[in-house]
Amino acid sequence: MIYKRYLASEILRSGAGVFCLVVIIFACDCAVKYLSESVAGSLPPAMVGYLIFLRVTIGLEVILPVAFFLAVIIALGRLYKDSEMTAFGACGVGMVNTLRIIIFLSLPVAVLSAVTSLSVRPMAWTEIYRVMDEAQHQFDISRLYPSTFLKMRSGKLVLFADEVYKVGNTAQNVFVHIAEGENRRVIRAQEMMQGASTQAGILNLTFKNGTIYEPPSKEEPAKVTRFNQVQYTVPSQIPENPHYRRKATPTGQLLGSERPHDIAELQWRLSAPLSTLLLALLAVPLSKSSPRKGKFARIGLAITIFAVYFQLFTIARTWVDRTYMPSFPGIWWVPTLLFLLALVVLWRTDEIFCRRPK
Repeated sequence: MIYKRYLASEILRSGAGVFCLVVIIFACDCAVKYLSESVAGSLPPAMVGYLIFLRVTIGLEVILPVAFFLAVIIALGRLYKDSEMTAFGACGVGMVNTLRIIIFLSLPVAVLSAVTSLSVRPMAWTEIYRVMDEAQHQFDISRLYPSTFLKMRSGKLVLFADEVYKVGNTAQNVFVHIAEGENRRVIRAQEMMQGASTQAGILNLTFKNGTIYEPPSKEEPAKVTRFNQVQYTVPSQIPENPHYRRKATPTGQLLGSERPHDIAELQWRLSAPLSTLLLALLAVPLSKSSPRKGKFARIGLAITIFAVYFQLFTIARTWVDRTYMPSFPGIWWVPTLLFLLALVVLWRTDEIFCRRPK
């Protein structure tokens, strides 16, 4: 019992630091993505922080397992460094004792990872798509930067201007490409003004002194129309994206589906708690190191193993998604490999644990 409490406190201290570090790294990666979109004008700055929060929330399905994995490596590494594991071994604490404690401690982490992956993930993705959809449909001149292309509505609306004046919502020397189904229009004008919209998602744009070019179609030749002033209304268009429904679909609706996209998504969600337990199993023998090497001696190897494991999971999900791999074994061959690796490492390091004398 003393060893259990002592080991739990060591893992908790290490885990808190590792968890915060991984969250910060993940948040910074998301920040780079969304800030670049904000600078490009495709995302309002006010939405950046909220989207980072949502992505970090989704990322907990991966952050929790890797944080616990590294925490066990660091905690046990510190005990080996200070020769405390040798002392505990002399008291009869062996591999079975340590494994039982680590697996027991990993259970609540696995539960949190399961809740995040099975329940929180689809809700967060639903909110992300809603926010991104609003960003794509709510245009404002302030989001347009001089000499920079602004793509909106999945590239169906492209704007470019040499000069942008925030006051008055006007732009000079503009180029606008508008796609409505099979119809395409290119507008070049000396001035563009944004008018008030009476309906959400509708853009009212007024152009002065320019031309409208309509490419040829099967029925009509190309048209070039010159104008002094014309008002153009861009209707709302909801982008269709197969990933939209899959990532935001509740887990209950994925059950029983025979579509490869749904099967890949469901197996990915179910893999999160399983990965937590398997990584915890591997962490015990992997943490063994010489006192001279220090508590971080195995961190590099641990990070490499997780990186390869995560990459294989991503590849396996893609194979199932594209029907290169049947639903069974699906992605389950990847955790099977990790389980076999853990067994091999456990068998090879069994002799380093002191056993209770008979």
